[in-house]
Amino acid sequence: MPVPVPQQRAVPAAETTHGADLTLLVIEDDPAGTFAVPELSSTAGARVRVRTARNLTEAGRLLTDDVDCILLDLDLETAARPAGARAEARDAETEPDGLAALKHVLRIAPRHAVLALTAEDDAERAAEAVRVGAQDYLFRDELDGRLLSRAIRYAVERKRADIAQHQLTESRLRAQENARLERGLLPTPLLEGSDLAFAAHYRPGRSRALLGGDFYDTVRTPDGTVHAMIGDVCGHGPDEAALGVELRIAWRALTLAGLCGDALLSTLQQVLEHERQSEEIFATLCTLDIAPDGRRAGLCIAGHPAPLIARKGRAARLLPYDDGGPALGLLPHARWPRRQVELGGSWSLMMYTDGLIEGRVGQEGTQRLGQDGMVAMVNGRLDQGLGGEALLEAAVTQVQDLNGGELTDDVAVLLLERDESRIRRRGASALRSRPGAASAAGAQRPPL
Repeated sequence: MPVPVPQQRAVPAAETTHGADLTLLVIEDDPAGTFAVPELSSTAGARVRVRTARNLTEAGRLLTDDVDCILLDLDLETAARPAGARAEARDAETEPDGLAALKHVLRIAPRHAVLALTAEDDAERAAEAVRVGAQDYLFRDELDGRLLSRAIRYAVERKRADIAQHQLTESRLRAQENARLERGLLPTPLLEGSDLAFAAHYRPGRSRALLGGDFYDTVRTPDGTVHAMIGDVCGHGPDEAALGVELRIAWRALTLAGLCGDALLSTLQQVLEHERQSEEIFATLCTLDIAPDGRRAGLCIAGHPAPLIARKGRAARLLPYDDGGPALGLLPHARWPRRQVELGGSWSLMMYTDGLIEGRVGQEGTQRLGQDGMVAMVNGRLDQGLGGEALLEAAVTQVQDLNGGELTDDVAVLLLERDESRIRRRGASALRSRPGAASAAGAQRPPL
C-alpha cells in the first residue's frame, strides 16, 4: 500500500513556532545498530529533539508539522520501503544516482529541510543528493553533535530561503502575467482616416495595478463619425476593473453596430445589471459622437463630469451638462437625452473621470480641486502652449502635487484635438502631390 502523503501545513516547516527549538526526524535502518545520533549541543538554551524511523513507512507516520529537518541515511534498504516507494524504486539498482529513498522523502516532505547521510568514500553520491534537492550532506564517520547541530540549523535556514525565493519567483511571474493581461485589456483607439489628434492618460488607484474601474474608448465608424467615451465603475477592486472592461467592449460593439445616444446607454445599463456583483454597483458614463466635419457633436452624460472644451483663442470651459441622465444601474428604465453642441473649427476636448477633480488642495488639505479648479489649472497649462500628451501629463502631475501625494482614486483622461489650419495645409499638400495634378493644371491653360 502506498504511503499516504502527510498533510502539509500552510506555513513552511522551516518556520518553527517554538522559538529556537527544532525537531529532527532521523530515517536509518542500520541492522548492526552501530549508528547512533550523537548528543546534540545546546546553545543559548536551544534544543534539538530527535525522532527515529527505521523505514519510510514509519517515517511517514512520524512526519508531522512540528518536524523541522530530516536526516536520511542514503543506504536505506529498498526492502524496508513501503509499496509505493518500492514501485518508484523498482529499478533502483540500475539508477545512476541510487537516490530513490531520497526522492521519495522529498516527494512526501516538500516543505521540510533534508540532510543526506552517507559514507565518506561516497562523496559523489552525496553531492548528487544536494543537486536532487537535499539542503546538505554529512559523512557518517565524521558526525558529531556540534557538526550535526550546525548542519540542522543551516539546512532549516536554507530551506526557508529556498521557499521564500520560490514564492518570490512565483509572485513575480504572476505579476508579469497580470501586467500582460491588463495591458491587453487597455483600449487601442480606432481612428484611422480621422483628422483628430488623440491622447490619453490612465493611472489606476490600486497599488501595483495597471487596470482600474475607469475605462475609455474611441472609434471612428464608416460614416466618418468619431465616437468617444469615458466611464467609471464605483469601487476600486479587480471586480470593478473587470466590469469596466466589459462595459468598454460592449460600448465599442454597440457603437460599431450603429447605436448611439439613449439607445446605446439603455443597452449598456442592461449589460451592467447582468454583469455586476451587487445591485449597489453603478457606473457613470460620458459619450460624444463628433460629426465627420468635426464642427459639432452629440453629448450624452450619465452621472459623469462634463467634458472640457478649449477653442482657439478662447479660455477652456465645461460643456453644458444640466440635462444629463443618472448613472447606469441606478434607475430602471432611465433615459439619457442627447444634447447637440457646437465645437467650431479648431478645438481641444478633454474627457476625464472624477479621480482628476477629487484630489485635495490647500494647506489644510480639506478642499477638493473640483471642476472649477481643474478648468483653471488646464487654462494655465494651455497658456504655456501645452497640448496632447504633454498637457495631460502636466495636468495629472499638478493634481498629484496639489494633493500632496499619489491619488487614491483611478484617473483616466482622454484628449481629442482638431486644428483646422493644419487640416487645410495637409489637404493642399495632398492635392499638389496627387499624380497627374500638374498635367491637369497644364491642360487648362489656353494654347499659345
